[in-house]
Amino acid sequence: MVRNNFHDSTNSNETLDITNKRCTPIVILPNDRWYGLWMNFVLVWRVYSTFITPLEFGFFRGLPDELTLIDYVSVLIFLMDLLLNFFVAYKAPHGNKMVYDRGSIAFHYASRDFIIDLLGCIPWDTIYKSTGRRELVRYFLWTRLYRVRKINHFFKKIEKDIRINYLYVRIVKLVIVQLYSVHTAACIFFYLATTMPPELEGYTWIGALKLGDYSYMNFREMDFSKLYITSLYFMSITMATIGYGDIHAVSTREMVFLIIYVSFNMILGAYLIGNMTALIVKGSKTERFRDEMNSITQYMDRTNLSNEIRNRIKSHLRLQYECSRTRSGFIDGIPEAVKAKLSHSLYFEIVQNVPLFRGCSDNFLNQIVMKLTEEFFLPGEVIIEQGTTVDHIYILSHGSLEELLIGENRSTEFISELTPSDLFGEVAALCNIPQPYTVRVTKLCRILQIEKENLSNILQLYVKDSYQILRNVLEGNENDLEKKQLVSEISFLITKREAELSMGVRSAAYNGDFYHLKGFIDAGADPNIKDYDGRSTLHIAASRGHEDIVKFLLQKNVEVNCLDKVGNSPLLEAVRAGHEEVANLLLESGAVMNLEDAGTYLCKVAADNKVDVLQRLLKYGVDPNCQNYDLRTPLHVASASGLHLIAGVLIELGADVLIKDRWGNTALDEGRRSGNKQLIEILEYAREKAQLDF
Repeated sequence: MVRNNFHDSTNSNETLDITNKRCTPIVILPNDRWYGLWMNFVLVWRVYSTFITPLEFGFFRGLPDELTLIDYVSVLIFLMDLLLNFFVAYKAPHGNKMVYDRGSIAFHYASRDFIIDLLGCIPWDTIYKSTGRRELVRYFLWTRLYRVRKINHFFKKIEKDIRINYLYVRIVKLVIVQLYSVHTAACIFFYLATTMPPELEGYTWIGALKLGDYSYMNFREMDFSKLYITSLYFMSITMATIGYGDIHAVSTREMVFLIIYVSFNMILGAYLIGNMTALIVKGSKTERFRDEMNSITQYMDRTNLSNEIRNRIKSHLRLQYECSRTRSGFIDGIPEAVKAKLSHSLYFEIVQNVPLFRGCSDNFLNQIVMKLTEEFFLPGEVIIEQGTTVDHIYILSHGSLEELLIGENRSTEFISELTPSDLFGEVAALCNIPQPYTVRVTKLCRILQIEKENLSNILQLYVKDSYQILRNVLEGNENDLEKKQLVSEISFLITKREAELSMGVRSAAYNGDFYHLKGFIDAGADPNIKDYDGRSTLHIAASRGHEDIVKFLLQKNVEVNCLDKVGNSPLLEAVRAGHEEVANLLLESGAVMNLEDAGTYLCKVAADNKVDVLQRLLKYGVDPNCQNYDLRTPLHVASASGLHLIAGVLIELGADVLIKDRWGNTALDEGRRSGNKQLIEILEYAREKAQLDF
């Protein structure tokens, strides 16, 4: 029964837990065979105590003296059980893990059941007699009824035992509840009569009772069995609502008690009828569990599975039944917003402490916790077999695991112990390689798991966080082959996602899809990304005139004056396309034209007779007198081609007609050769004005 010497448990999983765990000695396991026998022995006394307590309370003046000795024996037994409870391991309320620490066990019991269990072990009858029969002392007898909870646990246990008919168990339980209710009420009702002063006993229900020629006037002198049966008869017909005729309440306090009792019977009757109905229509959680267990047992019988495998399957099913109120048990029926908050509350702190995810953004971690599912595993269960394919990544929430290397002759080599917040299965899952180690449970554990496809999608969506995960993997693992494989796989996912994001960003900028562009950049896309021509996202958005996208990119502090391969800036793209609002935004952010060869470019615009483009370029600061490699200005080119409109615009915006090219020709010389009279007049007028100003 002591944990460090235990070798004969009914649960092989618990045995494995013991051999793998070293802790403080003298800790009793709940599943220990000897402790189970003790609990069955104490259960008999609990049933006796539960039945006899109302009798001792109501019929204390007429009970046989032999019961006093039995009462002292029961007190001794329950005191021994109370002491043993300070050494019995228990399951933690959160996480369903076993607690073996002696201090924690003692504190847990002392803070919950110790006081009321101790009160139930005190011989209140003796104290009652020694204190001058003070009635208040007798009320402490009812503290013994706290022992009923263990009887209820017993019924819950046998309800799940598929070897016992569930219908019979439930019917027996309901019948016992009904009979005990009548038994307790009969004892209390007799107590109301027997505690009246002797001179008023005739004014009680039993003192005034007369059945035929038989009178109960001197009921104190009657036989105990006759008094008990009379009381039981009265409460039975009261419960069945077929009274009152020969027996009825007389005093006021008897009437008050019957009012309370009848009201209680209405609730109890509804409970009994509801349970009987549920038995007929089926569908209770326990019955569904039994049906599932029956089906699995039949399957195991057909396939001739070994006892070890049978026990493991049954133990796991029982554990899942006991832990059925997990997240996956009810989360599917709630709204997505509430589901997200619930997942965050349950798992965020756990995921945040996982070394692989350290330093990642909250948005990334929230996506992880939304995809998690949880499951409990008993000691001895294997979660991942060595050499198998893995399609989930696992996080240990509570409990303990061990990694084992299985040799050719089935020998095992201990690799490492996994503790809460450790991740496992990630290398095999993400790198698509066989699992290198067997992972086995050493202590009841709660496992969180996420499908590898979901994790891969999240990694591709959050590129910045993927880089952070890469840094976490590389910390202290430069020579670890498995980690190198994981680095390679994550790098591939990042590269793939970066290519998708780059294409998506450029496409969204071209089409003016602001929300998609924002989503791509929030997911980690570089807003300064360039295409094969060296055009940035800002180039594309500016050339298309998408004001909202340009404003968003400027808020992201993109490079305003970057040049593509042919030397064009975003401002030039906006000006050339005639998007004045976009051009103004760029100018406010410090953009300049940045024309590497302004003379050549402006001369080409002039030669192409693009008046509107020329006007915009000059308006946004391009020098109208810039020269090309032959020292020719845009006015030279326009005059040589006879383009009087272009020449007029250039002169109006500050072009100098006196500038000479490398051959000594002015714009007027070129105009005279073109023969355009209107052009010549414009140039001569401009020359005269320039000479006067000079």
